Amino acid sequence: MPSFSSANLFELVAGDDSDFAASPLRPPILPRLMEADYDRPASPSQRERRIIVSHRLPLRAATDPASPGGLAFSRDPDALALQLRSGLPPAAEVVHVGTLAAIVDPAHHAAVSRILFDRFRCLPVFIPADLHRRFYHGFCKHYLWPLLHYLLPLSPSSLGGLPFDRALWLSYLSANKLFADRLIELLNPDDDLVWIHDYHLLALPTFLRRRSPRIKLGFFLHSPFPSSEIFRTIPVRDELLRALLNSDLVGFHTFDYARHFLSSCTRLLGLDYQSKRGYIGIEYYGRTVTVKILPVGIDMGQLKSVISSPETTAKVQELVEAYRDRILMLGVDDVDLFKGIGMKLLAVERLLEEHPQLRGRVVLVQIANPARSQGKDVQEVQDEIGSITKRINERFGRPGYEPIELIYHAVPTYEKVAFYAVAECCIVNPVRDGMNLVPYNYTVCRHQSPALIHSPKKSMIVVSEFIGCSPSLSGAIRVNPWNVDVVAEAINLAITMPETEKQLRHEKHYKYVSSHDVTYWARSFDQDLQRACKDHFLRRCWGIGFGMSFRIVALGPNFRKLSLEYIVSAYQRTNGRLILLDYDGTVMPQTSIVKKPSSEVISVLNGLCSDPKNVVFLVSGRGKDELSRWFAPCEKLGISAEHGYFTRWNKDASWESCTLMTDFNWKKIAEPVMRLYMEATDGSSIEPKESALVWHHQEADPDFGSCQAKELLDHLENVLANEPVVVKRGQHIVEVKPQ
Repeated sequence: MPSFSSANLFELVAGDDSDFAASPLRPPILPRLMEADYDRPASPSQRERRIIVSHRLPLRAATDPASPGGLAFSRDPDALALQLRSGLPPAAEVVHVGTLAAIVDPAHHAAVSRILFDRFRCLPVFIPADLHRRFYHGFCKHYLWPLLHYLLPLSPSSLGGLPFDRALWLSYLSANKLFADRLIELLNPDDDLVWIHDYHLLALPTFLRRRSPRIKLGFFLHSPFPSSEIFRTIPVRDELLRALLNSDLVGFHTFDYARHFLSSCTRLLGLDYQSKRGYIGIEYYGRTVTVKILPVGIDMGQLKSVISSPETTAKVQELVEAYRDRILMLGVDDVDLFKGIGMKLLAVERLLEEHPQLRGRVVLVQIANPARSQGKDVQEVQDEIGSITKRINERFGRPGYEPIELIYHAVPTYEKVAFYAVAECCIVNPVRDGMNLVPYNYTVCRHQSPALIHSPKKSMIVVSEFIGCSPSLSGAIRVNPWNVDVVAEAINLAITMPETEKQLRHEKHYKYVSSHDVTYWARSFDQDLQRACKDHFLRRCWGIGFGMSFRIVALGPNFRKLSLEYIVSAYQRTNGRLILLDYDGTVMPQTSIVKKPSSEVISVLNGLCSDPKNVVFLVSGRGKDELSRWFAPCEKLGISAEHGYFTRWNKDASWESCTLMTDFNWKKIAEPVMRLYMEATDGSSIEPKESALVWHHQEADPDFGSCQAKELLDHLENVLANEPVVVKRGQHIVEVKPQ
């Protein structure tokens, strides 16, 4: 059956790499490498290099007829991809890979690429306009983005969410492959560290890992990662998970996001994870994929420079005068379905209804940043905001006063900073958001505010409990944005709180925000990425799987694949052979429901046993009676049951037992405990053996079964502490057996 994840679109199966033509920047490195050559030493790097990959390059474009392509470019100081450079090693060269917001004529692609690389160390990815529309506005913004924010496309008319469309998925893969094509042009996998950002490029790690098994690859997801119950509704869920697992380090803003990712890996791929010395690791085909939890910070230096600029100072003075007799509250949000602007406005309406004394005094300035996507959902959000604002202003407004001031156009950074500096309270209540740095920006602007230069520093934040920054803002008033009454009372509490408490909360926030800035975040991620990749040259790698199921099997440097020719030759020239065969997982597939051996297995075993030079033993943890029945047709087969506690050399021989223990009274203690856990854990079972007792939870819920196994292990160790037995936990089992 063909792989639907590739659909013959990218020749992933055929391995046609002609599309990776050499670039004038650097020829391709290690194309189609399947087994890394670890016998040669690593090539010495002339200079450390970090390659930052994001959907957009950190550049601004302006019309300039005199420039190639009619565009002049400059750095965008507000772009996170640019700000994070401050946390990377000073000696490292930093290269950015991404798309341009402006459209460049194909005739000027080469010239623009050269200019951007020479001047800004930026390598543009040129995606055809129609493909980019289907990739970004189709799959990213109207399927993946809503779903990551917990909005399921229950019907074709669902607000904001499209049903899964395989054509859009293939467009998503095509765009990701164009990123890979571009990146390979300059990549030196032995030396470069690659850092990929956000959900637009979830498939990119697979394309890159396929090209270079030992590429040093980190990925940071800036959006939420939904619960496994939501994520598993994605038809290509396995492909997306395996793509993330092709990274060496995967980063998330919060523990909740990481927990949901780990749960998805367990439930969908059957992978286990463990925490060791503070790091969470997932074992994946011989590689350890590290999971990092660290929220991003703001660029303190850039923000302080904007605060101290003459434009900001003048704007602050203007706003102080304009709102001298008002209590100014501020909201800064994109026009987005998940930002909760409508519910914020309803909360202000309820505030004015319940507290008449605030009418004429409180003003909410809502800055609505232009939407990043297109579609019916954006228009409906805009219409809702407009209608609610109109109703509130008509109810509670009067000449010279409107409780809601809506700013619907793009606002310069210095003007936003001025509003932050003057506002008494900041309200951030999305129904779901990956991180949201508005509270951080507000805190720093209030601390550096020219309006508070001769007074104590203070600020108040009302923040949704469903956004990534919420856990770090312990002094904020956390709210459920769906509960309008609670949000209204939280706003009232924020603006009426005693001044000393406002100051204490502000100091608490500022201490955290100023110490956990973007520099700290980038440095920490870079250091952990280096640590995660330090053993790359100690591994031998093989690529397996087609399409988006591609993955790397990493093994130790001394591992050698068995040669069929060598085995046959050795087999033929020896006069005595001992053949030991494991049963479950070797002779019979682990996933097989029918555990009884087939007639083909019996025939093969009898064939091996018929050779007088062979001694064939089947080794299993199963009981001797069951194995005796199953292998009755194999008269010369030796059987080692219950992991060697019972042994029989052939069918006619009697069973020999290990006589280490003859007293099994401990079973009377252990079995009732196991039965208690079996009854409490749906899908679990007890396997009684003559020498042991085993509790299985393979068919139980993965998380609950694992939790119960830990509890059972502790319980049994306590009640059997004085018995001559050992309690061990294995893969989906807890076993009690003699010491």
